[in-house]
Amino acid sequence: MINERIEHQLRTLPASPGVYLMKDAAGNVIYVGKSKNLQQRVRSYFHISRNRSKKVERLVHNIKDLEIRLTDTEFEALMLECRLIRELKPMYNKKMKSPQGYTYIAIRDNERIWGLEVADEPEDPGLRHVYGPYTASRHTVEQAVRSLREALHIACSRSSSSSIGTPCLNHSLGLCLGACLGGEAIEINNRSLTRITALLDGTDSGLREELELRMQEASDRFDFEAAAKVRDALNAIDLFAKQEEIADFAEQNRNLVVLEHLNEQEAKCFLLRRNQILYSQKFGLSEATHTALSKELADKALACFGKAGLPLAGKSSRDEIDEDRIIYRYLHSSDCRHRSIPQTWIETNDSTQIAHMLEEIILI
Repeated sequence: MINERIEHQLRTLPASPGVYLMKDAAGNVIYVGKSKNLQQRVRSYFHISRNRSKKVERLVHNIKDLEIRLTDTEFEALMLECRLIRELKPMYNKKMKSPQGYTYIAIRDNERIWGLEVADEPEDPGLRHVYGPYTASRHTVEQAVRSLREALHIACSRSSSSSIGTPCLNHSLGLCLGACLGGEAIEINNRSLTRITALLDGTDSGLREELELRMQEASDRFDFEAAAKVRDALNAIDLFAKQEEIADFAEQNRNLVVLEHLNEQEAKCFLLRRNQILYSQKFGLSEATHTALSKELADKALACFGKAGLPLAGKSSRDEIDEDRIIYRYLHSSDCRHRSIPQTWIETNDSTQIAHMLEEIILI
């Protein structure tokens, strides 16, 4: 049963962006959410539906009070939601509460034979290249690595105690080029790993194109099993590439500018450093003032990012990685406009370049 307080709050909910905090009988926050339309979103929890999950049923049963915090934009609500989840750790929120450590993929040098593997510790001295961290489950990453190794026949299963010259089990299964036997196969194996590195670094997409051709050829000769294996390898590449984009986004201590519309006449600009909003401002979208506005925002960006000092070095914390992933997905799936201001522009007080960049996103 919904109590009278909740009923009153549901009737008076605004149809605007913001964050909602759901509380239990003791006043503890048990769930935090955000929405572009609070009225529509919050009311949806209390509509009886056969499709509602058991978790939502338990959540709704325990809600005895609501707290609403209004924001001007959905992006602002997202940032507030992340901060509140990090601080309060509500029991029903999944975001930013993964108990598992993130995984990495790495290329290891095992006595001249390079191998692709899943790693937990990126500082392991035996690793030549490390990519990640990846927020996908360890099982998903392991499956992707297996698919890529098998498709490229670089799944050498030679143990560290075995001498080069003895075939591994995977060689007999056709999954290993024969690096375990030594000779030219080691060079071919390592060359494949170098191509994977180039692909993940974004410097050469030739490997992906080659696999696409192999998949098409296998389909043309009706070898659908072979085509499926190559397809899985391509899916693995797409997974790693997307996760690498998110990881790069997380590691770059960027000076981020985000612009979001309030309506057809107004927008709001945010300046972010390390997932912290340093400054926000509403402004009109009149074409007559966009040049002056760009200059004003450029000066504010120089002041804010300059005062914040140089970006912090070092690895991001888990909370920061989680927030980066959430922010990345929002920025790439919404109508937000965003740009990263190069640190060199801040250090050289290059307001002209910054103003030009800001003018571009204001006029889009």
